[in-house]
Amino acid sequence: MPEVAVITDTSCLIALSNIDSLDLLKSLYSAIIITPEIEEEFGYKLPEWIIVQSVRNKKYQFILENTLDKGESSAIALALELGDVLLILDDLKGRKEALKLGFRITGTLGVLFKAKQLGLIDSMKLYIGKLKAIGFRIAEDIEFDLLKRSNEKL
Repeated sequence: MPEVAVITDTSCLIALSNIDSLDLLKSLYSAIIITPEIEEEFGYKLPEWIIVQSVRNKKYQFILENTLDKGESSAIALALELGDVLLILDDLKGRKEALKLGFRITGTLGVLFKAKQLGLIDSMKLYIGKLKAIGFRIAEDIEFDLLKRSNEKL
């Protein structure tokens, strides 16, 4: 298993859970960490391999909540405390803030792309279709690029 710890926001948990693929996170990363705020937003029983950890210094989290939701704010604040982690964020505002702070980021599609590269899934097109079926929005140019990079046709 790769030695990468991730902090994921709620959207990735919900999307992967809704397409019965939450276990991909466990297969791809050494530790999956969320905050109690993300756990509450998710609203379902979590697998035992997901670590729930509170932000110790809430000051920065509260500042971020002026522009981001509680889950994203807590994820970024926890990343500040933990240091070298990968953030899984789908919301553009959250991604911009994380990049501004120097964090490595990916999103739900990035998780699926990595799973495809490692042979954990056979078809990006199939998983993109599953995401679209549950209402996950994917820009056409991003879909085209992912399929092209995966050697799949649109």
